[in-house]
Amino acid sequence: MSRYSIYKTLLKLPVFLLVFIVVACSTVPQEEVSLENVESATEVKAVATKPEPEPIPERVLPERPKIELTEDILFKILLAEIAGQRGKIDVAVDNYLDLAKSTRDPVVIERATRISVYARNNESAYEAASLWVEVDPKNPDAHQVLTVMTLREGNIDKALYHLEIILENSQGQFDQKLWMIANFLGREDDQAAVLELMERLMENHMDDAEAMFAFAHVTARMGDMERSQDLLERVLELKPDNNAAAMTYLALLQKKGESNKALEWIESALEGKEDDFNMRMAYARLLTEAKRFDDARRQFEILSVQAPNNVDVLYALGLLYLQTNRLDQAEKYFLRLTELKKRVFDANYYLARIAEEREQLDKASDLYQGVHGGENYLDARIRLSLILAKQGDVDKALSNIRAIQKAKGSSRLILIQAEGEILINAKRYQEAMDFFNGAIEEKSHADILYSRAMLAEKMGRMDLLEADLKTILEEDANNATALNALGYTLADRTDRYEEAYGYIQRAYELSPSDFYILDSMGWVLYRLGRLDEAVVYLQKALELRNDPEIAAHLGEVLWVRGDRQAAKDIWDTALKDTPTDDRLLDVIKRFKP
Repeated sequence: MSRYSIYKTLLKLPVFLLVFIVVACSTVPQEEVSLENVESATEVKAVATKPEPEPIPERVLPERPKIELTEDILFKILLAEIAGQRGKIDVAVDNYLDLAKSTRDPVVIERATRISVYARNNESAYEAASLWVEVDPKNPDAHQVLTVMTLREGNIDKALYHLEIILENSQGQFDQKLWMIANFLGREDDQAAVLELMERLMENHMDDAEAMFAFAHVTARMGDMERSQDLLERVLELKPDNNAAAMTYLALLQKKGESNKALEWIESALEGKEDDFNMRMAYARLLTEAKRFDDARRQFEILSVQAPNNVDVLYALGLLYLQTNRLDQAEKYFLRLTELKKRVFDANYYLARIAEEREQLDKASDLYQGVHGGENYLDARIRLSLILAKQGDVDKALSNIRAIQKAKGSSRLILIQAEGEILINAKRYQEAMDFFNGAIEEKSHADILYSRAMLAEKMGRMDLLEADLKTILEEDANNATALNALGYTLADRTDRYEEAYGYIQRAYELSPSDFYILDSMGWVLYRLGRLDEAVVYLQKALELRNDPEIAAHLGEVLWVRGDRQAAKDIWDTALKDTPTDDRLLDVIKRFKP
């Protein structure tokens, strides 16, 4: 059961950081233009570098009427402004609307419109905006308001009329204007009506790849993933070299859970584009997310030839080699990052992990102290305490852990698991059990229950182990870690092999590339006497992770099957990397005394 650590992220080298490997995609402009904050539609930010559009003739601003500032006008202006400042927005709307009607001054009318929109007074906003277009017929800001107001009334034709005026009188390419329109319509409640309006607007632009690309983003934002996918596929038919569209398409397929389709598509797209760095980077990341680590590593190695000092590539290769426990190769890439002075805190952290795995505790401690920030900072501090415990100073290690402020959420859980791990490694089992009991009583969580279950196994409390793991599964029937732990324990410590197989089979269906689950499947098949099948799973597990426990299991099955030389070869190879591993030494002693 040593495979299942309590502080899981501390005692085994990490599964690859998928946050880093997420497929990159083009970003949608972040600024949201809402009716509550109407921006000028004549100034649209470009989303890509492209030829300058035909300039729109400069709009002639309407002449402001010459109006005498009477006491009545001044009074209403002051009343409206003071009322607005005091939160009496309806008073401000009424007074500015009266002023807009009586003065027909475009500045006053604009003010009346914006205050009405802010007040969410649709009737007043429509009235003010209609007055605005009477005095300034081509003002796109006024037509923005009228687009929304007519859309809310369900009048798609009228909303389209106002949109067309906006397009005619706004600067920028069509797709840029589409972003602007999508932004100010993006917060409307009736997204179906918005989508219908946008479809109408696009009728004459369905052969414009850039416009369709922008529209694909719009439909995705509105939740119509199928329509977005269709549009992106059409864009890529028209412009196969549009990498931004390709990355967006891949991201969409992933969001829909169609990772296999994404992989098939990008493998086809890469044919004839072997030197396309960005496309291959996306392919490598997709492979990593699919847990095809060897394939991903090969792609990153190709990228490293193209760009030897690319930080993302170096970091990915370091993690991928670490994932398969190839410490020498991983170390090379993290050292290169420190030489380049890039991602230094992350590189120091993983170099420390490698040193710790090699039992070079003083070196690991020095490297952890070089992690001054970043996402691994807390873990580095915790590991310093664990090293102190390994070096025999358990009380100081506990003191250091307890000195770290126990935050809520995941940080609290990590600190609880770490303190429990220190106590367990010191064989202070009852103290650890009391500690976990108190933490669960304060606030139960699946991770703490799991930790207590692993401790219960060490104390021979199989009843508690089984109860805690089943409690986790009652809350989350698809918790692959709990399924695997329960199945492996039953296979290893009892004769309930069929029941154990059922749990492990469920875990395997959920996570077929997890080397620990593959190892468990091999082990339970061995217990069931299905030796040939057991070897297949154990070999897969060892290919994914050069782990001494997996090597011990595979060697045992091979020996029992009669392949004694193959078993010796497996054990001898594992001993070169981990000569003091108790699991290896025990199995060799049993079968090869």
